[in-house]
Amino acid sequence: MMKRLIGVLAATVLLFFGQPPAARANDALIKHIEAVTSPLVGRVGVAAQLIGRSEVIAVNGDETFPMASAYKIPAAIAVLKKIETGGLSLDRMVELKSDDIVAGDNLIALNFVHPGIQLSVANLIEVMITLSDNSATDKVFELAGGPAAITASMRMLAIAGMRIDRNTKDLMTDMLDMKVPGTAAAVTEFVRKNPGAAAKFATLSKDTAYEADPRDQSTPIAMLDLLMQIDSAKAVGGTSRDFLLASMSRTSTGAGRIKALLPRGTPVAHKTGTSGGVANDVGYVTLPDGRRFAIVVFTKSSDTPPPDRDRAIAEVARTLYDYYSTLGR
Repeated sequence: MMKRLIGVLAATVLLFFGQPPAARANDALIKHIEAVTSPLVGRVGVAAQLIGRSEVIAVNGDETFPMASAYKIPAAIAVLKKIETGGLSLDRMVELKSDDIVAGDNLIALNFVHPGIQLSVANLIEVMITLSDNSATDKVFELAGGPAAITASMRMLAIAGMRIDRNTKDLMTDMLDMKVPGTAAAVTEFVRKNPGAAAKFATLSKDTAYEADPRDQSTPIAMLDLLMQIDSAKAVGGTSRDFLLASMSRTSTGAGRIKALLPRGTPVAHKTGTSGGVANDVGYVTLPDGRRFAIVVFTKSSDTPPPDRDRAIAEVARTLYDYYSTLGR
């Protein structure tokens, strides 16, 4: 707590000296964010903006980071755009077959072990966001037209620093170096024959090959741009925006990340991402006076325990919460 207070006080003091206020606030916040995160993660990328203000707070904002499951937000946008143009509907029922079940600690793979699963498009998006369900995600990817179509939808929004290349099944195949698609059954068999693969995933150890692969990566600034366009109903219309933000407000993953150090009951709508040494969290935080800010925290190259990576994200979120709370309207 004392470190956070010192950081906020430093930002306030610097407002009165030397450079223009926005530049001074940026400098103080960046130094504070780097100080509190450096013992906890290998590398951090941050981008944040108070909605209604033009100032962007960024740390390594133009550096690319693996999105992990945070890339499910652009996937949701691509499908919601199809719904808006009449190519799809939220109440359309979609069948999931055995080969559609993707490995992961997810609702569908763990609970629906028999054939005969149908979910509406709305529920596919819901569990993709709230539970980060991989099986639902790959169906959403399919409905969107595939990874290339999702990337194209980002380009239509003039977001250049983000690319989506693989669904979760293919990403799993590549990360495990499997020779077959990463269905739940295939991954189970692979791990049975390769116990080291299970240990690697259990510890969420750093994966340098995954981080070096340019696929499925984004800059913090690009993700912030998408969040701001979602909020302003530019990425999708108001009805679609409200649907997505409602799902993001029900996210149950990442309790130790953005939410962890905020005052109890602070409204947060977010989406996490976790893979290898990567821990991410992106979304929106509501301040006590009702104003909101968009926040992106990406991390990578971490040899630290997963709780430390979560704590780094929590420290960034609380630092920004304190800073934005001091700004007048």
